Amino acid sequence: MATAGGGSRETFSSKLGFTLAAVGSAVGLGNMWRFSYMAAENGGAAFVMLYILMTALVGLPVMLAEMTIGRGARNSPIKALAHFGGTAWQPLGLLFVAAGVIILSYYAVIAGWTARYAVEGVVFGFLDPSKSADYFTQIASGPQAAMWHVAVMIVASSIVVGGIRGGIERVSLILMPVLALLIVGLAIYASTLSGAGEGYTYYFSTDFKSILKAEVLQDAAGQAFFSLSLGMGAILTYSSYLSRDHHLPNESLMIAVSDFGVAFMAGMVIFPILFAFGLQNQVSGSTLGTLFITLPSAFAHMGGAGRIIGSLFFIALLVGAITSMISLLEVVVSSVIDTLKWPRKRAVVVAAVCITLFGLPAAFDINILGLMDQIGGNVMLVFGGLMLSLFVGWAMPDAIDEVSAGTSGIKWFFLWRGLLRFVVPAVLLFVMYFLIVGTVNMIGNMFGS
Repeated sequence: MATAGGGSRETFSSKLGFTLAAVGSAVGLGNMWRFSYMAAENGGAAFVMLYILMTALVGLPVMLAEMTIGRGARNSPIKALAHFGGTAWQPLGLLFVAAGVIILSYYAVIAGWTARYAVEGVVFGFLDPSKSADYFTQIASGPQAAMWHVAVMIVASSIVVGGIRGGIERVSLILMPVLALLIVGLAIYASTLSGAGEGYTYYFSTDFKSILKAEVLQDAAGQAFFSLSLGMGAILTYSSYLSRDHHLPNESLMIAVSDFGVAFMAGMVIFPILFAFGLQNQVSGSTLGTLFITLPSAFAHMGGAGRIIGSLFFIALLVGAITSMISLLEVVVSSVIDTLKWPRKRAVVVAAVCITLFGLPAAFDINILGLMDQIGGNVMLVFGGLMLSLFVGWAMPDAIDEVSAGTSGIKWFFLWRGLLRFVVPAVLLFVMYFLIVGTVNMIGNMFGS
């Protein structure tokens, strides 16, 4: 245990434990499809290069900012922001907690679908391809969706109640290697399928002209930001359990590279399978549509092998979902513990019950889920990241001294702060414009105006 501010606070027992937990926070359902789809549709290798550039200019600076605040304050978002910026910045911490509540409440519904597909894949296999869409429509909302939503929240809560070392770190040390092995194994299998070459060609086709479009630039910047779980306090919270000897730039780079690796390898699984069974024309930009309709159809086409491969794929998805869920829940739980001084068990139970109840409308109406995702998972995250970059770039008095702890000989931290002051806000404002327009259109469509 380490001491900060007169009280004891857990720490991760190893650098590997923190890194795997943080990678688990970043890797989720979106990584398994959204990145590879956007790459294939928006210039292939050219989009990958643009994504890497946006990660360097936006994703890594914001991640390093979150890590700096969390480790320096040794507190959860609300108190951490107040520690460095005074009470005027506490609302930003509250925004992170609110985003965690909203995102986890509907994300658990999607994780529930994933758990159901994984279990049913193992027990029953996958349905007739012609029935995949109808089946998803049937199970995506209603009492059964609510039941699975509750079930995965219980699983996530049982992990978080164990604390950092006994719960989150221990599980991450097991689940993240399992996820890596599953993804690599599935990619190797997919490479043996007839038609895999066409899938690779589609995935890796290169078109440099496409990345000059405004919407593609927005996609790359947004994906670099969303993929790393930034703007919701998860990385900040995990970093509050670090000792000062951690080399934050190295940690952030390792997380970003690992997150990219999982997302990239997922495309190496999905596209060969889709092309091998002629389902490429059924692919859409909808993560949910592809993961829960098109891919189950492909697994059904594969017969007995599809039952095994499909089950392993959805188990991998579930691992990514659970590790993301525990990071979101820890944001809320840690804030409750630090602010109200509750014991962990009480904080976990109360937070989990409230979040589960808050997510029930999304379990009964997929349109509500979509709106919650747009507001909580997109708009609030980008706004939170924007404000965080302004805080560390302009308001935090000793940001460079704080980030330098645990490093030696690094001379470029002034460039990091310059990115947070000028480049990151400009890019995130650009992304915010598209998100606000999309949100207004979504609300208009829902209410028929």
